[in-house]
Amino acid sequence: MIQNPILTGFNPDPSICRVGEDYYIATSTFEWYPGVQIYHSRDLINWSLVARPLNRATQLDMRGNPDSCGVWAPCLSYSDDQFWLIYTDVKRFDGNFKDAHNYLVTCAAIDGDWSDPVYVNSSGFDPSLFHDDDGRKWFLNMVWNHRATSLGQSPLHSPFGGILLQEYSVEKQQLIGESKLIFTGSDLGLAEAPHLFRRGGYYYLVVAEGGTGYEHAVTHARATSIDGPYELHPDKYLLRSTPGAPLQRTGHGQYVETPAGESYHTYLCSRPIQGVGRSPLGRETGIEKCVWSDDGWLRTQSGTQTARLEVEPPAIAAAQIHTDSNADAERQSATDQDTAVVYRFTNAELPVDFQWLRTPYPERLYSLSARAGFLRLYGRESIGSWFEQSLVARRQQHLSYTASTTLEFSPDTFQQSAGLIAYYNRHKFYYLQLTRDEAAGRVVGIMLCNGDYPECALTYPVESVPLADNGEPVSLKCVVNQASLQFYYRSQSDWISIGPVLDASLLSDEGGRGEHASFTGAFVGMVAFDTSGQAKPADFSEFTYEPA
Repeated sequence: MIQNPILTGFNPDPSICRVGEDYYIATSTFEWYPGVQIYHSRDLINWSLVARPLNRATQLDMRGNPDSCGVWAPCLSYSDDQFWLIYTDVKRFDGNFKDAHNYLVTCAAIDGDWSDPVYVNSSGFDPSLFHDDDGRKWFLNMVWNHRATSLGQSPLHSPFGGILLQEYSVEKQQLIGESKLIFTGSDLGLAEAPHLFRRGGYYYLVVAEGGTGYEHAVTHARATSIDGPYELHPDKYLLRSTPGAPLQRTGHGQYVETPAGESYHTYLCSRPIQGVGRSPLGRETGIEKCVWSDDGWLRTQSGTQTARLEVEPPAIAAAQIHTDSNADAERQSATDQDTAVVYRFTNAELPVDFQWLRTPYPERLYSLSARAGFLRLYGRESIGSWFEQSLVARRQQHLSYTASTTLEFSPDTFQQSAGLIAYYNRHKFYYLQLTRDEAAGRVVGIMLCNGDYPECALTYPVESVPLADNGEPVSLKCVVNQASLQFYYRSQSDWISIGPVLDASLLSDEGGRGEHASFTGAFVGMVAFDTSGQAKPADFSEFTYEPA
């Protein structure tokens, strides 16, 4: 069986594409660098991370992008012997404007060097590219209306102005002709994330509606002409959350057919902590098996609009599944496993599970060669910076886990700090730090921000503990069990708990300002900052992530 979510942890906005017997899914990365994650499968069961295509300054520079901005809703497609990737770089979040710039990159191989971007437009986010049977290409995106007075629906004016369609010229590398508003959505409102596909005599339009919270849904419409008019699905929604179901916030997906003609549909979802209603794992990716009804509309195989934890796989031979799964397993990253993984920094490249924030110049943040066998972080700007933050982390993919690291760090001032961080954004994090106190010398303590924006400020829930001031290694650990987080440290003795039990559920979309105020997921990793400007280095010898 296919086990949902198929891509665990922060992996939202899944765009699926099939090339022969190979399936690929692209997901959003927001402010995390490199941009866009692309996964591969041969059976829709086993998935491996094979590419992060936006990995250099000419393609993506997010320095200055606010939290939850950056790369939104990529669309991956294949045509003319190459892959096409459309993405948005969002430069503003709060207020009436978004400043959402849409770009196109291409590549002959999914894991090759993708082209420099072609600018397309900035009228809204969630772009998509449709390759029609006659060779013409059509660009879609939702249109953002900055005159809106509310994010709600009627009678309040919504900034979600509907879905635009315009032809794209490959020769001219630009949009041509007039844009046309082809769909404004159902009464649920907030139509976004358009994708087109063609079947029989119809163009089918897939959109997400209801916002990315608990009212999220996948909506279908169809027309005999690409520019409409589009009629709404008689059931309105292919997928929609059911209160109490294990998978919530289902929406924003794309249709795909197997080589044998079986129908599947991706979607994003979340797994809230029971009784808490918060989802530290962020928005994950699921997939549902579907069938075509006699009336020419797609519906789920289960006959309901509720996403399932288990879904029937494609009807391919067991031997093929076994062979293909083994081939993928050889390439799988550690984040695809449910066993403990210990990361050693002995290679020239950062382990694939880790990312950093915003900047295309990671050499200013870290080095794997400055000291053999260590990840050296150079202290840069503060944890609250939108520009240059020395924070290297991996996704939280389990509601309960243990993470630990060992570092060597000898700070000269309280402005220099390094350690272990459970991080969502600059307003939602828990940080176990090594730093210096004028009276006590080198100390270990907790710094946190609890997410109650805009009143949130740094707090220190426990007095710092003095350590030997000889530069010896110190190990730091956090143990997360659903909604609780406890920090520990160790120098020469056994693990010692430090500070109170913290609320891990705050490191979620729903924490702080609520479900529509941020859109990523919790990470855990290593960080260093030096607000004195001296770039004090911290050396990390290993990092362990162990699912409970």
